Amino acid sequence: MEKVLVCGHRNPDMDSVCSAYAFAILQNKVIKNQEYEAVRCGKLNESTKGAFERLGLEPPSFIKDVRTRVSSVVVNPEISIDGNEPIHKLISIFQDNDISVVPVTREGKYLGLLSIDEINRYFLKEVSSERPSYKLNLETMNHVLKGSFIKKGKVSKMELKIMVAAMSFTKFREQFDGMENKDLPLLVVGDRIEPILEAVYRQFPVIILTGMSEKIKRLVDFSKFKGTVFLSETHTSETLRLLRLCLPVEEILEQNPPIINYECLFDEAKSILMHSHFRGLPVFSGETLEGFVTRRCFLEKPKTKIVLVDHNEEDQAVSGIEEAEIIGIIDHHRFGLKKTNTPIFINSAPLGSTCSLVTQMYERYGIPIDYNIARILLSGLISDTVILRSPTTTEEDKRIAKLLCEAGNVEDIQKFGQIMFDSGISIKKQNPIDAIQSDFKIYKEKGLKIGIGQYEVITLKDLDTYREKYIEALEIVKKENSLDWALFMITNVVKQDSTLLTTGLDTVEYKLIYQKIADKTYSLPQVLSRKKQLLPEIIRALEE
Repeated sequence: MEKVLVCGHRNPDMDSVCSAYAFAILQNKVIKNQEYEAVRCGKLNESTKGAFERLGLEPPSFIKDVRTRVSSVVVNPEISIDGNEPIHKLISIFQDNDISVVPVTREGKYLGLLSIDEINRYFLKEVSSERPSYKLNLETMNHVLKGSFIKKGKVSKMELKIMVAAMSFTKFREQFDGMENKDLPLLVVGDRIEPILEAVYRQFPVIILTGMSEKIKRLVDFSKFKGTVFLSETHTSETLRLLRLCLPVEEILEQNPPIINYECLFDEAKSILMHSHFRGLPVFSGETLEGFVTRRCFLEKPKTKIVLVDHNEEDQAVSGIEEAEIIGIIDHHRFGLKKTNTPIFINSAPLGSTCSLVTQMYERYGIPIDYNIARILLSGLISDTVILRSPTTTEEDKRIAKLLCEAGNVEDIQKFGQIMFDSGISIKKQNPIDAIQSDFKIYKEKGLKIGIGQYEVITLKDLDTYREKYIEALEIVKKENSLDWALFMITNVVKQDSTLLTTGLDTVEYKLIYQKIADKTYSLPQVLSRKKQLLPEIIRALEE
């Protein structure tokens, strides 16, 4: 089944994570030919983590990026061959199946991949000037050669040259004068008693008889012979051809070929294969073989299908979004999305949260909202609207909040929200960089790259105890993100006002309507919304 990811923006806030979670569940109830999975592309803040923990739910899993990986094209092997099996069987597999490579195993352990290329290289060795030797496994030889063993020697695996007794007997004997036993070849001989007797006398390792019958056992005494005697049912030339196909397939494996990691990027894996002489390479996850890839796997690059929630601009999206296929957007922010190649589903409205939009979709599809989903959606809604106090809050958000309170059995929304905000780590105890980046969005306005973070607290009385270290951390965040200007809005959800810390931009900051209360510090009375209050003021100052 085709998988679709549902993902919020970088540095995910409550609304982003909760809307992704609830929307994925909705789609899996409505859409039957796709599997929707909620994911996140950043660390959960403590408030969001607490919302899921209190309900005993698993939050969306973390993904680093949505770049296409080799795991999306890996082939799971349906056919494999034991390393001791003969090349003859391997050739039959390629003839009977439309495949490029065959995995080689021994007792279930992966040994390597073989293609037609390795078979070709094996036979090409025979045109070299040096007389070749052949590795033989007597245990599988009769799977290729039609016939039977008259006698089996003690050694079943050996490497031998092949000789045919076609010359005169005198010439035949001269071949072995002074030859050590270890250099004696495998002998293929027809109905010629003298060469057979000589081979028995000299203790050849293997004698293969052709064009003969069982009567040979009455004519030749093999009782003192220590080697192997095989009676072939085919003529000499066919026996020779098939003998060369008895080689165990593991003998033509190349040693230490490249391997590809299961999480390797598609383009990187393609480059590794294309710059090798192999038709296919194995794909491993640690020590586990996941499958293999061949050149045909890279003919077309698949794209990760994704739905963006609570954002629509690529700069705020998960890394690698340019390689993905955006099939939908659910968002309550302004639009800055680049042109898409195909029509997509969009659900956008000027509501206080994306969770409000997702709730409307549950209503539209007639899907009941259960206890857990109601509380998850409510958490996202009241987080983004600061318990319905933010100027972004609409009458529709209030209606939806009431509906979710009923479905989630929430009697006091103010108390529910207070518990949610209290569950976060105190900003004073929080790592400054983590706090700034916990809900941080980047915008491009008037040729400048601007980053704005926001953090909710229940008091600003202790601001002076941490203000300086947060301004220093803001400079680090600015540098790491190559920003022209970085700002951090600390919002008191109880008093309903904010304080703004900045890295300083003198040419613009003097135009802001906010009162400067300290170096790089501004008071923002009755300002709760980054989207609807702070950002428009910043854009105004930039334009003047």
